[in-house]
Amino acid sequence: MSVLTKTPGSAPGPASPKRAPRFLRSSIGLKIVMALTGVILSGYVLAHMAGNLQAFQGPGPIDAYAKMLHNAPVLLWGARLVLLVAVGLHIWAYIVLTRRNLEARPQGYRAERHRESSYASRSMVLTGPILLVFIVYHILHLTTGTVHPSFREGSVYHNVVTGLRVWWVALFYLLALAALGLHLWHGVWSMFQTLGASQDRRGTLGRTIATVFTLVVVLGFATVPVSILAGVLK
Repeated sequence: MSVLTKTPGSAPGPASPKRAPRFLRSSIGLKIVMALTGVILSGYVLAHMAGNLQAFQGPGPIDAYAKMLHNAPVLLWGARLVLLVAVGLHIWAYIVLTRRNLEARPQGYRAERHRESSYASRSMVLTGPILLVFIVYHILHLTTGTVHPSFREGSVYHNVVTGLRVWWVALFYLLALAALGLHLWHGVWSMFQTLGASQDRRGTLGRTIATVFTLVVVLGFATVPVSILAGVLK
C-alpha cells in the first residue's frame, strides 16, 4: 500500500484567510484603499456638481431632481451608505499611512526640501480636515436645514439661493472649494500612480486628467455661489 506524501514541488494549499486582511494593512494595500475610495468620492462630487448646475434652469428641474431621489429611498440611502463607508475607509487609510510615515522618520530634517512634492500634496493634512468640517456643515445647512435660517423641506432651489445669499456662508463654500481643488488634484494624480500608471511630475496623461477634472468640478461648483452673490440666481 502506497502512502501519499507532500513533496516540495507539490501544489500549494488554499490561501490563508488572513492573507487578504494582512495585505489591506500593508502600505500598498492602504494606498489601494485610498485610491479606490477616491474613485468613488471623485465620481460623487462630479455627479453632485452636475446636479447643482440645474439651478440655472430655475427651481423646477432641481426641485424635481431632489423629489425623484427622495421617492427612491433605497437608492438614496444605498448611495449614502456607500459614500459613508468610502469616506471612513479613506480617512482610516490616510491616518494609518501618515502614522507609519511619522514612525519611520520620527525626527524632521534640519532643512525641509520639497523637490519631489507639490504644495497640493503637502497641504493634504490641512485640506482633508477642512473638507470634513465642510461636509458636516453642508449636511446641516442644505440637507437637514439645522443651521439654515429659512429652510423649506423639498424646496432645494429656495434653500440654495437663500442659504448662499449670506456672504460669509458663500465665502466659506468657496474656501472649501479651494481646499477641494488642492485635495482632488493631488488625489486624482496619486490614484493613477497607485493603480500602476507610472507618472512623472509634469507633462503626463494622469497629471493632465487630474488638472482638467479638478477644474471642471471646482469651477462648476463655484458658479452657483458666485451667481447667487452676483444676483444672477435669485
